[in-house]
Amino acid sequence: MAQDRPKKIRVPVDGVLLLDKVAGMSSNDALVKAKWLLSAKKAGHTGTLDPFATGLLPLCFGEATKFSQDLLEADKTYETLVQLGVATDTGDTEGKVIATHDVDVTPQQIENALAGFRGPIEQIPPMHSALKRDGKPLYEYARAGITLERAARSVIIHRLELLDYQAPFLKLRVTCSKGTYIRVLGEDIGKALGCGAHLRELRRTGVGALTLDGAITLEQLQDTAETARTAMLAPVDALLSTFPEVQLPATLAARFLHGQRLPLGKEELLVPDIPGRVRVYQKDNGHLLGTAQLLPYSILAPERLIASPPPP
Repeated sequence: MAQDRPKKIRVPVDGVLLLDKVAGMSSNDALVKAKWLLSAKKAGHTGTLDPFATGLLPLCFGEATKFSQDLLEADKTYETLVQLGVATDTGDTEGKVIATHDVDVTPQQIENALAGFRGPIEQIPPMHSALKRDGKPLYEYARAGITLERAARSVIIHRLELLDYQAPFLKLRVTCSKGTYIRVLGEDIGKALGCGAHLRELRRTGVGALTLDGAITLEQLQDTAETARTAMLAPVDALLSTFPEVQLPATLAARFLHGQRLPLGKEELLVPDIPGRVRVYQKDNGHLLGTAQLLPYSILAPERLIASPPPP
């Protein structure tokens, strides 16, 4: 009788994996695989990518999970290939073709159509999405042939660029607010042009300030020696790079980690005295202590704290 395989020992791992997700894998499956490869105790992702999509999927481990909400709220950047003239029931290549039309549009007509989608717009979430109704994701209703009424949602298209047009394919770059469905955007552009459309490819290239620079695939992580895998993680504060920085001496750092509000002097305040969110470090060793709100009159109010900063 074969012996049971020894249980994998989970260890504390802190940091951010900039994953370049491949097509055909769900975000959750990618997270589970990465967590196993790193033997990590705690992990979470920062917003899902559709299985057919590729590109940047930041995965948070350990203390970094405390700051993952910031990336859920962040703007996203995508590059997508839209096929005009063919509509599918999912808005992408995974669905069934439901309509076809001839494509006879000019680059100027395309530019005119794109102009109508820049700035604040309304989108109706697709039935083939993970949004829940009565505890069930919409895609389960869709698979059962049920279509539910959905309210339009407000999103913002910050940038919408035409990168290339080789009929019937449009290559676009989109920077948008959270909650934007690029599939719906592609479909709506097709409707505006009078020929319908669906996405052939979708690649996420940016999440907040994070980009694909330095991103790796699961295959690359797996091919790396197990003892060297954690070195491929970005530090926890990679998620916080857009926030101003405050440096505290050791005495104030200890009080900060106990949740105390602190009045700051000029020597600690390395940023303009403007209220808002900041990242906080211990001055003598550079260790991240957490995030805080800088209140009027230079009062520092602790927000999310690192449970066990590295020893000095």
